[in-house]
Amino acid sequence: MGEKLTHAMESHTAFEIKLFGFTIPVSDLVVTMWIIMAVMIILAIFLTRNLSLVPNKKQNIAEIIVEFINNLVKDAIGPHHWKAFAPYIGTVLLFLVLANTVSIFNIIPGGEEGFKLRPPARNINVAICLAIMSICVVIYAGIRYKGPGGWLKSFVKPTPVMLPFNILDYVIKPTSLALRLFGNILGAFIVMELIYMALPIFAPAVISLYFDLFDGILQAYVFSFLTSIYISEALE
Repeated sequence: MGEKLTHAMESHTAFEIKLFGFTIPVSDLVVTMWIIMAVMIILAIFLTRNLSLVPNKKQNIAEIIVEFINNLVKDAIGPHHWKAFAPYIGTVLLFLVLANTVSIFNIIPGGEEGFKLRPPARNINVAICLAIMSICVVIYAGIRYKGPGGWLKSFVKPTPVMLPFNILDYVIKPTSLALRLFGNILGAFIVMELIYMALPIFAPAVISLYFDLFDGILQAYVFSFLTSIYISEALE
């Protein structure tokens, strides 16, 4: 059981690309993220084709998703600058919703043979990359709306004594974002893998509703909401 669990937690080479004499391994994590991005692009094209003043069913779905994202970002950042950041927050939110719940699309969950759809964020490198992207957007927000000088001055506010703490803040925020996402997704993934190994096939399907679906969507929302809050703090 321990070997199966370790095998499921690790990333593996799905295939190799030979280019100019070099062999580039492509891991199952990368393949899973390519699939998720392809699904997002296809859904975006499908839901937004032939837009009209009187929306049809698929346009209604697109408008509900966009309105939810806009309200989330507007509530966190405020009414003045939210439009500039809604596309990024929305993309990250939708990507993480699909990425964190991708396990439920496995035809035969569990097991160790063959390619399996597993949450990319169970790998710390994926969570760190997403957190670095978010903190770069936070820095961009501060420089764009305060100017380079104003952004640098913000490090000594409210008093110069806060300088080391304000610098440290740009390390703590992405670290907490990455570890929170990684820890929650990996924890839920381990629990579900143990349940798949120990219980009959119908039991994991019920428990999966919480660990794969609810927890995955919740962690996507928390990551996006905290990123919005950090952007809001950079604009103050």
